[in-house]
Amino acid sequence: MSFHASRAGQPARELDPWDGILLVDKPSGPTSHDVVDRIRRQFRIRKVGHGGTLDPMATGLLIILLGRGTRLSNEIMGTDKVYEGVMQLGATTSTEDVDGEITGTADCSGVTREAIEAEMKKWLGDVQQTPPMVSAIKKDGVPLYKLARKGQEIAREPRWLHIFEFTLLDFAPPRVSFRLRCSKGTYVRTLCADIGRALGCGAYLAELRRTQSGEFSIAKALTMPALLALKPDDVLPHIIPAHEVRSLTRPAP
Repeated sequence: MSFHASRAGQPARELDPWDGILLVDKPSGPTSHDVVDRIRRQFRIRKVGHGGTLDPMATGLLIILLGRGTRLSNEIMGTDKVYEGVMQLGATTSTEDVDGEITGTADCSGVTREAIEAEMKKWLGDVQQTPPMVSAIKKDGVPLYKLARKGQEIAREPRWLHIFEFTLLDFAPPRVSFRLRCSKGTYVRTLCADIGRALGCGAYLAELRRTQSGEFSIAKALTMPALLALKPDDVLPHIIPAHEVRSLTRPAP
């Protein structure tokens, strides 16, 4: 039987194999909370969370926090992220992604590969980004997306972020495929909208897939159908224990 190391004067706690994280390949459609709720109900786990939201339209790596692993939220959320996505040129939407209503269209036939790459290059390094209205950021305790649904527009303060890589993968107008490595808190759909605005034709995020979060890769993730088909005991080998996660997320000396 294994126990956590105890503090002076406190009894040691037995290690629970459900305390840790689970790497899940989120499908397009459900919210991150939907995935958390399904796992909680399926495996009857009291404490379940996630280490960084993916929008409903997005797919890819969603880190599920289990049991005492929920205490790792800040460490997981604070890591850099890698995405692969598709930007749609020639239109804008109310949410800056494919889930929103079309708010405008423009001719994008004159946009070149060189122009796209030049705009991407401008975003490399330390940059400021104004968060979108359709976001979970709160104003006086109310998420902005709820205010946006009422037609309200609230002034938002720009935030500093860091773009490590912004690479053009395929140029097939009006679709542009890219890879992005960025710091936490980056709104990829807003990057697409800003680039479309700079090009004069508009753009929105058509597809997005998170492939990495810190040291954790989509290659080790379970799809939701595969996960939900498992018996509880068969899930345990896929859980990364909390102490291992801490060693991977701890900043280098």
